Amino acid sequence: MLIIPAVDIRDGRCVRLVHGELDKETVYHEDPVEAAKRWEKEGAGRLHLVDLDGAFEGAMKNADIIERIVQAVKIPVQVGGGIRDVQTAADLLKRGVARVILGTVAVTEPDVVQELCKKYPGQIVVGIDAKNGYVAIRGWVEESKEKAIDLALRMAELGVKEIVYTDIHRDGTLQGPNLEALQEMAEAVPLGVIASGGVSSLEDISNLQKLEQYGVTAVIMGQALYTGNVNLAEALKITEER
Repeated sequence: MLIIPAVDIRDGRCVRLVHGELDKETVYHEDPVEAAKRWEKEGAGRLHLVDLDGAFEGAMKNADIIERIVQAVKIPVQVGGGIRDVQTAADLLKRGVARVILGTVAVTEPDVVQELCKKYPGQIVVGIDAKNGYVAIRGWVEESKEKAIDLALRMAELGVKEIVYTDIHRDGTLQGPNLEALQEMAEAVPLGVIASGGVSSLEDISNLQKLEQYGVTAVIMGQALYTGNVNLAEALKITEER
């Protein structure tokens, strides 16, 4: 199982939010490039970048910083936040991003997902952010009427191979991942599931690995790494040993 450190970017800085709320922000690096280089040095095999400004405002705001990160590291980078049209996704891929993550547009304009999957097979990931089992969009401020599993099944039909599944109630809280919801999602869909939200300990990593058999292929870690609750090298050792 792959462990993917998160680098969330807001106003040009590396930050972490709690529940995705802007007034619960902690700045960890003034320069997100330094955060990215740190995780690569400590053994990460992939990075997860989020343009928080883009997620809340509906259009990418930190593409130049993301390009700097891509050029500064040798490991693959996946990017989400404010990618709501074909042109934006194509631009990021041209800048060297390995995978783009579509969120709101998967609900509002599924045709965009389908077109991108045809043009860039294997490089399109859908981020499904769930609140009480239902999909939240537009930077988590708006709750849709669609169930997360139903959306995932629709995305699989359009050509998506992998999703990032985030439990909003757990994100940034260090309360542990929602293992039951993750297993339910992984068993229900023919997709690789990247877990996100709530990981707080090495025990959480071990518990998530038990879900690998159902299709949980990776886990995104943010708050636990930045606070020091989890050491990346120790977490990687657990996955390697298994």
